[in-house]
Amino acid sequence: MTKQSIFGRISQLAKANINAILDSAEDPAKMLDQMVRDFSSSISDAESAIAETIGNLRLLEDDYREDQEAAVEWGDKALAASRKADELRMVGNAADADKFDNLAKVALGRQLTSEKEAKTAEPQIQAQTAVVNQLKNGLNAMKEKLVQLTNKRAELVARSKTAQAQAQVMDAVKSIDMMDPTSEVNRFEDKIRREEARVRGAQELAASSLDAQFESLDDLGELTEVDARLAALKASNTAAIEG
Repeated sequence: MTKQSIFGRISQLAKANINAILDSAEDPAKMLDQMVRDFSSSISDAESAIAETIGNLRLLEDDYREDQEAAVEWGDKALAASRKADELRMVGNAADADKFDNLAKVALGRQLTSEKEAKTAEPQIQAQTAVVNQLKNGLNAMKEKLVQLTNKRAELVARSKTAQAQAQVMDAVKSIDMMDPTSEVNRFEDKIRREEARVRGAQELAASSLDAQFESLDDLGELTEVDARLAALKASNTAAIEG
């Protein structure tokens, strides 16, 4: 049951869709850190379980070879005992011949037992070998996923730092954006424009007052010219009367 549980866990993790998991995560970087830890722990557990499973398989294979070797050995002993019985029977020693025939029977019985045990072990070895191969494949897939996760984490950290740097640059640009009505520079420019407008207004007001003064001077000049001409007329009239 423990081995089957480990196998199921390996299969599940090996088939995990990393992108789908990350899409559902609020903080992909933290999720990846946790996944790396979980995968590393699962790989360690899987390696221990697989090592035990392989060990059990090797024991089965050892027992299988021993049963095969024992079957051959008991067959050789049965053959030797049977030949000895035949030799003794040929020389008239029936009693000893029967003993060796009985030994041959015992050897044959043990040969059959060894062959039976070897035959029984064959399907177990095949099944256990298939399980071991599946576990190895699953473990390799997990290790590949771990590499992907590690690379993905490094990529996300780099992208996160780049995004933060870009955000800082954008904030700096925004703070001096001349087209941004909320920027400090724009507000300062608006203040200067208002001051310039006030100065122009004062200049226009001063110019209007000066123009009025010059206009009054022009009026005085015209009056003086009129008086001079009037005096000239009077002088001319006086001269005419006296003449």
